[in-house]
Amino acid sequence: MLEQQLARLERIVSNNDSATDMLRQIQQLQAENQQLRNALETLQFETTQAGDRQRQLYIDLDQRLQALESGGAVAAADGEGVAAAGVAVGGGSERGDYQAAFDLLKEGRYPEAATGFTAFLAGYPNSELRDNAQYWLAETHYVRQDFATAVSAFQEVIASYPASRKIPDAWLKIGYCNYELKRWPEARQALSIVEARFPETTAAKLAGQRLTLMNSEGH
Repeated sequence: MLEQQLARLERIVSNNDSATDMLRQIQQLQAENQQLRNALETLQFETTQAGDRQRQLYIDLDQRLQALESGGAVAAADGEGVAAAGVAVGGGSERGDYQAAFDLLKEGRYPEAATGFTAFLAGYPNSELRDNAQYWLAETHYVRQDFATAVSAFQEVIASYPASRKIPDAWLKIGYCNYELKRWPEARQALSIVEARFPETTAAKLAGQRLTLMNSEGH
């Protein structure tokens, strides 16, 4: 009798270990999926800005993202509930409203995209996409060369979302904005932070290139 009870306990423990291991794998896949989505968004936006000096290059992200999603790690597709037209967000799904604003950004409709991201931030105070929305809101100011406003908006990413994967890019753009504003010490400081804190990122490589340019220009 005792041996049977022990055997049953061992089976329960073994099943719990398997469930814990499966949960850990799912969480890891979800985290990797979010990282790929962030990078893919950057690729989608930057490739529409062929003349932008700060275009970031990411390779094979779409295929890797599709592989993750086909494995069942992602609960919903990006396009679910996307608003069919205009700026209107806040009445559809969280992902759909975010994607609607991002689509406006890709189309170069920057004022409408800014309105969309602002509405998203107001309408979804607990969304996991808030850091991305704030980053792209800042980008709408940057591409319109409103660099002073863009600096503040990128700083909000860093201040409010310190764990965001957008932090290296936010610091990079703060450096770029200050460069355009001819605030040389501030630009150099921001770019140096990117190199020092995030050395393995694309943002760090771009920061190094801009610092080299500044050195050649005597700034």
